[in-house]
Amino acid sequence: MKHFEPAAALGTAMELFWRQGLEATGIQDVVAATGVNRSSLYATFGGKKELYMAALRRYMDEHATPAFAALAADDRGLPAIAEFYDQLVQQRCEGRYARFGCMIVNANAGPESADPDVRQVLDHNQESLVAAMRSALERAAELGQLRAGLDPGIVARTLAVTAYGLNLRSRAGAAPDELRAIATVLLESFTDPRHATPPPEAAPPRRNPTLEGRTSQ
Repeated sequence: MKHFEPAAALGTAMELFWRQGLEATGIQDVVAATGVNRSSLYATFGGKKELYMAALRRYMDEHATPAFAALAADDRGLPAIAEFYDQLVQQRCEGRYARFGCMIVNANAGPESADPDVRQVLDHNQESLVAAMRSALERAAELGQLRAGLDPGIVARTLAVTAYGLNLRSRAGAAPDELRAIATVLLESFTDPRHATPPPEAAPPRRNPTLEGRTSQ
């Protein structure tokens, strides 16, 4: 009979691995964070690697997969990708998980990426992101938003790699405005000039009543 909630313990372990990575996290760190003793952790999840794999899959289920599904289902084309980037920056730079980066991207940059089991999960995530980007790009092409002659497959991979880069820079403490500017410039490079629009954050010019009063006299 378990005297702890496995799902809650896994969630805590996920955040620990997310923040610190596999190599820097010892099983005693997990014991301290979860309040669950070693024998119970081993009996429930297996060794540290098995626990990490379960945490990595949970991260995908809770954070990556829903975001990719929303992007693929959005029929706005390039604005959908712009919103994906904007939400990525917001989530990485604000709130509870600020400067955690992305657990998947962190794993790609860490020694754990050499493990075949971990690599399989990371590659699956990469292909899922590329597929979601490609879906949005195909819709953008249908709407006439893309420059002529672009290869949607290559562009999709470029956008996916950029998302990885934004995650790494956010973990290093880059300013949100810097990250958003990078995403904006990239998307503009793929946009048909006839469909270029101002950024959604752009506000109309502020009126100056004093100046208007002078010019009307």
